[in-house]
Amino acid sequence: MIIIEPRVRQLLIDDALNTFPDECCGFLFGREEHDGTRLVVDILVVDNSKEGDKTRRFEISPQDYMAAETHALDHDWTLLGIYHSHPKHPAIPSETDRQSAQPYFSYVIISILDKDTTELRSWLLNDKRQFEEEKIIDYIYS
Repeated sequence: MIIIEPRVRQLLIDDALNTFPDECCGFLFGREEHDGTRLVVDILVVDNSKEGDKTRRFEISPQDYMAAETHALDHDWTLLGIYHSHPKHPAIPSETDRQSAQPYFSYVIISILDKDTTELRSWLLNDKRQFEEEKIIDYIYS
């Protein structure tokens, strides 16, 4: 289960809308609780470094991965995963997404069908290297 703070959810949607019709991408930061629940408290937006058509693919540079690791250490957070958008497509991982995915990471996909239709879904790799949906729940302030 993954909890995304409302402010972070809006940042994800804003990045996807601002990058449309290209795919956006970036990193998810926060902490993992003892029960495995992940709390996402911040993101790091990075440029889609994919050469050529960015409307159907994204790529994150090695330098951006290093910057994300440093960002996590600087803030005493855990790098929980990666997000990207699917312009004009559902928030379901592609085969390319699966092949490049890493164990442990949450993969949040933002589907942007038009300026008023967005959907967020999160995915984790299982032991057979297949994606399983990770339930997103709304953050509840206590």
